[in-house]
Amino acid sequence: MTSSPEHARLLRLATRASVAVASILIITKAIAWWLSGSVSMLAGLTDSLLDGVTSFLNLLAVHYALRPADDDHRYGHGKAESLAGMAQALFIGVSAVLIAFQAFDRLKHPEPVNAPWISIAVIVFSLVMTVGLLILQHRVIKATGSNAVRADSLHYRSDLMLNGSILVALVFAAVGFSQLDAWFGLGIAVYILWSAFQIARESFSVLMDEELPTDVSENMLALACAVPGVLGAHDLRTRISGNIWFVQLHLELPGQLSLLDAHTLSDQVAAAIENTYPRAEVLVHADPQEVVKPKAAP
Repeated sequence: MTSSPEHARLLRLATRASVAVASILIITKAIAWWLSGSVSMLAGLTDSLLDGVTSFLNLLAVHYALRPADDDHRYGHGKAESLAGMAQALFIGVSAVLIAFQAFDRLKHPEPVNAPWISIAVIVFSLVMTVGLLILQHRVIKATGSNAVRADSLHYRSDLMLNGSILVALVFAAVGFSQLDAWFGLGIAVYILWSAFQIARESFSVLMDEELPTDVSENMLALACAVPGVLGAHDLRTRISGNIWFVQLHLELPGQLSLLDAHTLSDQVAAAIENTYPRAEVLVHADPQEVVKPKAAP
């Protein structure tokens, strides 16, 4: 199974938009930081620089992940998205540490924030751009379930909070409370580090073939057992690769069924699950009920 042309179009649109937004924000924040010397603005610039790097990695990862399965990658290339997510977590974590060091230095050696109103205008612009990108990413995640775009969206949501915090810090600096700039920078660093941990945890789960949520697995078994002629189902296994869920399960069927009838029932079970979960690719193994070992009593 490969992504549909519409899914591929949405993924490419989201990743290209992310790179474009990051590039614009890097330029505007660099100018504002050069004029103001604000630690909070430096935090925003550093984050946008890393956004640009991670968004570009996402662009490459999604391009690779959309390639169809081949002889060397029979399950496709979807895990490239999760590898990109791990890279994002690393970059975001490094940015948090750099911002924290800069904030501590500014607390020890206070400096006034220059041209705060120019920086405020830049941050308002950044907020508008980020909200627009998040709306687009939300649509793409809802349609495709992409891990790479979800990770990208997570750190842009953190950017939204980061830029909001920067805006508050700059407003305080403009009215004479410049010391708060460094404190806000430190708080932003902590939040960015937490975002990096969340991205890494989700990507690691996919790379380690963590099962789908229990309620999803149980519903898949219920769908299988609801097909007329199926006596039971067991040994359901699931994993995620990109935007595809790989599902395997065993069916319990009457031993006297012909091979053709067993195959037909297996196809019906696969179709029932795939119709309910369009991201699923289902592999069914048919077992004669006579050879299925009874479950041990609790």
